[in-house]
Parts: sequence; structure tokens; C-alpha cells
Amino acid sequence: MAQQPITLIGGGLVGALLAQQLAQRGFAVEVVEKRADPRRAGFVGGRSINLALAERGLQALRTAGLADDVLQRAVMMRGRMVHDLDGNSALQRYGVDDSEVIWSVSRGALNMLLLEAAEAAGVQFHFGQSLVGADFDAQRIRMADAAGVERDLPVGMLIGADGAGSAVRAAMNAHSPLGERIESLGHGYKELEIPPAGELPAAVLQLSGGHDQFALEPHALHIWPRGGYMCIALPNTEGSFTVTLFLPAQGAAPSFATLPDADAAAAFFSKQFPGLLSLIPRFNEDFETHPVGTLSTLYLDRWHLDGRALLIGDAAHAIVPFHGQGMNCGFEDTVVLANLLAAAPSDSAEVFAEFQRVRQPNANAIATMALENYVEMRDSVADPHYLAKRELGALLAARAPQHYMARYRLVTFSHVPYAYALERGYAQDALLEQLLRDTPQVTDVDLDAAVNLLRSSLPPLPPLRHG
Repeated sequence: MAQQPITLIGGGLVGALLAQQLAQRGFAVEVVEKRADPRRAGFVGGRSINLALAERGLQALRTAGLADDVLQRAVMMRGRMVHDLDGNSALQRYGVDDSEVIWSVSRGALNMLLLEAAEAAGVQFHFGQSLVGADFDAQRIRMADAAGVERDLPVGMLIGADGAGSAVRAAMNAHSPLGERIESLGHGYKELEIPPAGELPAAVLQLSGGHDQFALEPHALHIWPRGGYMCIALPNTEGSFTVTLFLPAQGAAPSFATLPDADAAAAFFSKQFPGLLSLIPRFNEDFETHPVGTLSTLYLDRWHLDGRALLIGDAAHAIVPFHGQGMNCGFEDTVVLANLLAAAPSDSAEVFAEFQRVRQPNANAIATMALENYVEMRDSVADPHYLAKRELGALLAARAPQHYMARYRLVTFSHVPYAYALERGYAQDALLEQLLRDTPQVTDVDLDAAVNLLRSSLPPLPPLRHG
């Protein structure tokens, strides 16, 4: 039987990578994207302008033959640089050494690279076309251009890679309810910018400890944790940092509701984030003009409509950004789906069902861990008990690497399923709590006994990498 043509809605990161992988496997792929071609019109954001690329995403890019190109445009981040209220900072490494790092990548540059790769593989793009309707029985979709002119397009398999506000999901849900639940975090975010060091006064750079063209240490994700809220900063290749303020949306101070204008926000920053305000010379303009983004988690009971339509990436399982895994999870999706379709190209119903069976428990697991990581980033990174557990965990990992790997490392630097990382992390944390219950100082823990307890309590870790 001939392969069905595939129509993908959404030419963002996940859509473009999936399209390239499917085309490489011999499928005829068309992509409908509501934005203009960013390679010609310029990239229009609306979401975070840089993202954290970790091992899972890198593995997907290796599969597509694109990893080296992407890393040439990325900035290495070794760990969290934690800034306290007194202006002190300390690096908490993500991994054991520079073989375990994450990478800050530009959303726009990465998207354009993936579009080029997809086009080179034979994918046909329809830019400036929004999905306005779908007839799943007739296997046709209706598109509209920026002027509102509509046209129909016949489709074979329809895949929605059109993000958290997915038009495909809305059309599928109208045809047959998907069991959609959207859980708001109740916190929002606003993006600001630290410019390259050359645009800042020398006195400011001296206080911040600038590095070449960067105003801060470039090889770190900077965090200013303040309990119920925080700021973070990710480096960009040209020397700037994207700063993101995370705050409750409503309620008593501090919240976005209690910061009605840039003056109020500047006063808040000068008190809670010493040294940071002076690094953001366009603070007032950024605060007034950049919108407050919302943070929610999407859950669906069903990701597909038999073999006719499927959701992937954020369209199926959007999560909050605090583990830096949204893109990585979506990229991992693309490899799983492309392999399943290549193995059974004429049985989309079975493929779509198997894709959901494999990926949904893992999507739910990373959604949970992303929510938990927000608490860790804004609060625990400065908590003595958390730091003691982290120190003890590092000692156990060094002594018994086959039996212990911190959950963050399992998520970020391995290929084990997210669901496994979640459960293993809970088991390991319970063991750390047990070891520190009577001896809160790590130096008082009998490490030989601790290793014996670990080995007798938990099975060895599975293989951590593949491919």
C-alpha cells in the first residue's frame, strides 16, 4: 500500500524537525504554518527567545543530522549560578563535569535552521496560512491567509504540531472530546534583557564580574531565588542575556498585580535583586512593553482521532518551563513518531495509539517534574537541607554510579523514560531523607553503610544512553 501523504500543522521547532525526519524516511510531507516565513519576514517571537537544549533534544537532532550545526550556535551552561540577597553567587553544577551541560539556543535561529533542513529534505511549506476548519470525515482542512481568503486542502494523515494553543486540537475536540484539562500555575512571567557588556558602563561591569562580551558569567543559567518567586537569566551567543521574572499573577505583594508600572517594578528589583537592575538599562521600556506570559499545564485523555489526526509536542502536552524540557520532550516525540510511522506506514491508527501509549506517561511525568522544579529553583537551591541532600547524592553517585544518579541528571543527561526518572527520583530522595534524618550533617553520614543501603534498597540503573 502506498504511504499516505502527511499534513503537519505548525512549522515551529517540533513541527519542522518532525517534517524533516518524516521526509527523510520517504513520506510526502506538507506543512501549514500561520506565521510568515521567518527566513524572509524575520522571526516573530511571542514565546521565550532562548531555550535550554539538553541530551534528549540533542539526540533527536543527531538522528536528524543537525546536532553539530545547532551546537555551533549555542552557549554552554555548566550549572545554576545562584545569586543571594547579599549579592553573593555560587555555581551549582548540573552534572559531574563538562560532559554534562545544557545549551542555551536561540528559538528563532534554531527554527530557521530546522526549516532549512526540512525544505532540503523535500518538505513543502504553506506559510501565512491558518487552520480555520477541519472535516475529519472528508479528510479536508480549510486554511485562511492573512487577508482572510480561504481555501481547502485534502489531507491524508493530519498531525498537529501547532503548540499549546493548537487549532488542530480545538478542531479534534469539537469533533470528538479529547478530555482536555488546562491547569494554570497562577504565576506569570515577563522577559527583560541584559545587553552585551559593550553596551554597559565599566563601573557596572566591574561590580557584576563581567566576562569578555558578557555582563555575567556566560556558561551558567543564573538564578535569583527568593522563595515564592525568582528571576533567571540565560546567555545568548551575541553576549546578551534573556532575563525572566517569575511572579504570582495576582494576590499580595509581590505579584504582577502589585507592580502596575515600571517605576513600581524598578523599586521592587532594587530591593529584591541587588545588582541586577543596573544591568538592564532598558528596564522601564522592557517592563512596560513586554507582556506578562501565562504558565499552564495541558493534559489530554486522548491525543489522536483514530488514524486521521494526532497531536504532538506542546499541542498534546504543554508544560511549564522550569525543567527546561518542553522542547526536549517535543523533540523526543518526533523520533518516536517518525520511527513508528516508518515501521508501519499504512497503519496510522495503530501507530497513533502506540505513540500515545508510549509517550503519554512520560509527558505526564515531565509535567510533574517541571512543576516540582519551580519550587526547587525559586526556594530549595538556597535551603541547607536541600544542599545537604545534593551533596550526599553526589557522594553516592561517585561511589555507586550504577545505583545512584540524581533525578535532574536522569532527566537532563540520559535517555531513560521520564516516568522512570520520576519514580527513581522519589525512591532515591526517600533514601537520602532516611540517611540524613538522624545526622543532618553530611560529614556525619557513614558512607560505606550508605552505599550498602543504596545497593540493597534499589536495583541498578538501566542503560542511560542509546544510539
